Amino acid sequence: MKIVATGSGGFAGLTRRHEVDTSASADGPALEAALAASGFCAAGPTVQAQASGADLLRWTITVEADGRRHSVTFIQDGSPASAPWERLLARILAA
Repeated sequence: MKIVATGSGGFAGLTRRHEVDTSASADGPALEAALAASGFCAAGPTVQAQASGADLLRWTITVEADGRRHSVTFIQDGSPASAPWERLLARILAA
């Protein structure tokens, strides 16, 4: 499974990209379990932000597995709607 997290925005307007191949990562099995537990594949493509502002980061998490691809985009605003995706993002960035 290939996981790509891409973030953009913030005060500096920089783009950040982090890629994980779960078959080559020691954290791979735990990361795949976290994805399954989060309901990632059943989630819609966009999570509505609770806050707005140019300084907020916008993240897209894309997962490619078994010939399928799914993405979820959210604003990192600390809201209850983005909380599960922020936790998942933290695991991806730590892998």
